[in-house]
Parts: sequence; structure tokens; C-alpha cells
Amino acid sequence: MTSSSAAPSSAPPGPAARGPWVVLMALCLGFTLSQAFRTVAAMMAPPLQAGLGLSPAELGVFAATFHFAFGAMQVFMGIGMDLLGVRRTVLLAFPLAVMGSVLCAMAPSFAWLVAGQALIGVGCAPAFLACTVFIARAFPSARFAAVSGAVMGLSGFLQLVLMPRTLGIALLASITYASFIALRGLWLGPMLTQQYGLSLVQSGNVALVVSLTSMVGPLLFGRVSAVGLGRRRWIMGFTLGMAALFLLLALLHSVVATVVIAIAIGFGCGYIVLQYADVRASYPDALTGRALAVFTMAMFLGVAVMQWVTGLAASAATAHGIDPYKVVNLTVTALLLVGTAGFAWLPRAVEER
Repeated sequence: MTSSSAAPSSAPPGPAARGPWVVLMALCLGFTLSQAFRTVAAMMAPPLQAGLGLSPAELGVFAATFHFAFGAMQVFMGIGMDLLGVRRTVLLAFPLAVMGSVLCAMAPSFAWLVAGQALIGVGCAPAFLACTVFIARAFPSARFAAVSGAVMGLSGFLQLVLMPRTLGIALLASITYASFIALRGLWLGPMLTQQYGLSLVQSGNVALVVSLTSMVGPLLFGRVSAVGLGRRRWIMGFTLGMAALFLLLALLHSVVATVVIAIAIGFGCGYIVLQYADVRASYPDALTGRALAVFTMAMFLGVAVMQWVTGLAASAATAHGIDPYKVVNLTVTALLLVGTAGFAWLPRAVEER
């Protein structure tokens, strides 16, 4: 008997084998678009203030609306992916982002601008979740399994939220990433152009460097091998370090110092990967997915709240003749301290693994 039929084939993978990778690349492009929408407020702030006469508070609402819509829709997008599958959910949602983009581009007033941002947020809501769900399962589950899984998932979310440990974890999650996005995605551009006279191109270059630096941080912070209470101490220490950087940003009035500190904040926010590790270790295996979903939702809703609150702070500062950017950075500093205190003092988990 010949063994030719049993010999392994050296032919390259066919279309069926490459299919999941093609789909994943398409989903990643959608997530990239979502990232662009998330940070566009920083670059658009000066033109919007000039063209529509937006106050700092309105600018904060404009930036926050995307994140409110994005974060609030996460659970619904997850249910949609369980019931309809990743493909249909994305195809139903993403056209809303296109409509919102057109509406923002043609918006004659602040109200229309906010409506467009809300549509963009809803349209981009499945972007990140679609990637993770598709990686977890290349093909949708059967309808019965999906429906029963969705029901069990909702009950699991309730169980998760009622755990005392969740409050401290979610509180810090809602502030750490939000502080970085508030700087890079909203206030960095206006601060550099209005306070220090940089052009939009120059401020955009600074934002690019900050963004690139933020990609390096997770690679290095991910090598921190502390576990349990040791890891939580690292998380609190790094958060206090971020608070110190924002305090320096408020007190130092130098374009060089501002750029250097912004880059340092971009790098420093990489410690957020330790929070993911803390979440994973704080819940049993059966709740890991839902715990990470709650953590992610807290992060994005925190971004919305942070941008809204800092917008109110900047508007109040302007009304009283105080430097709005100083007040914004002091507000972020205070919120980071509150998050650290909550993480330290609220009930914490005994690690499950």
C-alpha cells in the first residue's frame, strides 16, 4: 500500500482556512476607525469652538457623547452578537457611524453635532467587542445555545455587579484609562494650540507621539510579575504616579514640559494591563468573560464621564477668569486620587487563581 494518500499536504491554506483571518482583519479595520473617532475631538476642538462657538462645557459634552453611546451599548451589542452573530450585528450598527459622520460634518448647531456623535458612538459600539467575540468563536453558535447563553449571561452580569469587590475595580477602571483619553482625546490639542500657540499640525504630531508611546507602555508593564496584593499595590502606585504627572501638567506652564509630561502619561497608562490581570484573578473562571466585559464597559463609560466633568470644570474656570487647562488637569488629578482611594479601601477579592 502506498503512503502517498496519507502524506501531509504542503499546499498553502485554501480560502476556507484564510477566511477567518480575512474577517478578523476587516473587524480590526473597523476597530481602528473607532479609535480614530475616539480621539478626533482633540484635533477638532479649536475649529469647532471657532465655527460653532462651543463653550468648554459643550466641547466636553461633544467628546463625551461618543463614549456614553459606545459604553452604554456594549451589553446590547453582546446580546446582538449572541442572537444574530457578529457579522449581522456589525453590519446593522456600522452604517449608523457613517450617518453620524455625515451629520457631524454638516451640523449647523451644537445639538446636531451631539446627535451625530451619538450615532457614531452607537455605530462603533460593536467594534472592539466584535473582534474579541470573533476570536473566541470563529462561527456563531446555534440559535438555542445563543438565546440560552444570553439569558445566562444577563443573570451572570447581575451576580457580578452585586459582588462587593466589583465596585472598587470598576471605580478605578472608570478613571485610569479615562484620564489618558481626556488628555489625548480632548484637551491636549486645545492646550497646545490655544495656550502655547502651536499649529494644528504641530499639536497633531505631538498627539501622534503620545499615541505611539502609549502602545509601548503595555509591552513593558505587562512584564511586571507581581500577583495578589503585590499587584494591587503596583496598580495603586502607578495610579498615584499618573496623578502626580497631571498635577505637574497643571502647575508647570511650559510647552516643553507639557509635551514631555503628555508623552510620559501616554507611556505610563500602559500599567492598565495590570488591571486586566487583577480582574482575571479576582473572579472564578465561570465569570471571567463577564467580569472583563464589565471592566471594559466601566472604562468606556468612565471616559464619557471624565470628558463631561472636565468640560464642566473648564467652563466654570473660564467663567471665573481662571486658566481652564489648569483646572482640567487638577480635576483629573483629584479623580485619580478618588479612584485610588476606592480601589484601596473598598472590599477586595481573594484571588480565585
